[in-house]
Amino acid sequence: MTDNAFLARLDRLESIEEIRQLAGKYSLSLDMRDLDAHVNLFAPDIRVGRRGTGRAALKGWVDETLREQFSGTSHHVGQHIIEFTDPDHAVGVVYSKNEHETGPEWVIMQMLYWDDYERIDGRWYFRRRLPCYWYAVDLNKPPIGERKMRWPGREPYDGSFHSLFPSWQAFWAQRPDKDSLPEVAPAAPLEGFLANLRRDAPDPRIRVR
Repeated sequence: MTDNAFLARLDRLESIEEIRQLAGKYSLSLDMRDLDAHVNLFAPDIRVGRRGTGRAALKGWVDETLREQFSGTSHHVGQHIIEFTDPDHAVGVVYSKNEHETGPEWVIMQMLYWDDYERIDGRWYFRRRLPCYWYAVDLNKPPIGERKMRWPGREPYDGSFHSLFPSWQAFWAQRPDKDSLPEVAPAAPLEGFLANLRRDAPDPRIRVR
């Protein structure tokens, strides 16, 4: 192995670990309400919808959301898959199981984040986090049935947990022949697992809770 190849592989490993740390830092800073630490995990020119761009705009939106909706939160990070598009850009999927104290109810949630990461001046940041929800319900009310997003005081609605990946709908649309072995597609490239799962599907529209 050449020195350049070794350094490239080392850089890739260090980048993966730094990106994984981002997800943990995101959860801790959010739950402890250190909003300066939180927004500094994002690119300096982060887009914040109609509020504009920049960390100050993001801090204002997060502050307003937390004060209006949640007395307390706890975000539990699960598996994290990271793939690079080039040495300074990557995408990832992070599972998150969350708890929220919101008025008289204790709401639990299962979701995942579709992330875009960017290295700027030697450090990795979130370029974007796309939250995709499966359910949000009172702790004592299992989310059986449709429209599993059930926040207090709001009409239930569908999340976008499965919308990133066309395989979900394709699975239920298929009726396999039980008398024959199914065909198996070739395995995705090592750095193409997520892209293969997405199959060029557009990003879903996310309904803000």
